[in-house]
Amino acid sequence: MDALSKRASTREFSAEEIDDQVLSNLLWAAWGFNREDKRTAPSSMNKQEVELYVVKKSGAYLWDAKKNILKQISKLDLRPFTYSQAYVAPAPINIVFVGNQNSGVNCGYISQNIYLYCASEGLGTVARGSYDGKALSKALNLTETQIPVLAQTVGKMKNSVK
Repeated sequence: MDALSKRASTREFSAEEIDDQVLSNLLWAAWGFNREDKRTAPSSMNKQEVELYVVKKSGAYLWDAKKNILKQISKLDLRPFTYSQAYVAPAPINIVFVGNQNSGVNCGYISQNIYLYCASEGLGTVARGSYDGKALSKALNLTETQIPVLAQTVGKMKNSVK
């Protein structure tokens, strides 16, 4: 109930980095495996077609949910490709939900898990659809069938930094 009451969209982020364990916990809460072949968020017809890309200053990573590890796909700071709103710029993490044209509902479930996790940990987050999809696809080296469906920014809230 506490996480639900605190769930909100944030538009003022600190540039302070997020601890690796917190990021790992966030990704597991969002779309991890909580049973052998089932995840923490539902997936229509259990297709599990959504992949999470984590874009940080240190590079871009594809999250391997089975192993709970990030696989670096770029050493470049691709964060500017993940947004068109200036308020996102300071945030240390942008998560890009990659799927197909039918992935919108499943991305919504995953995004809500991120909102609830962030609320429980005192982190800020906002889901966004404003980015240049073609440029982002090229930057992440996606195939023609992979579509960036949603981006979600995560960071410490500017007014909560000590």
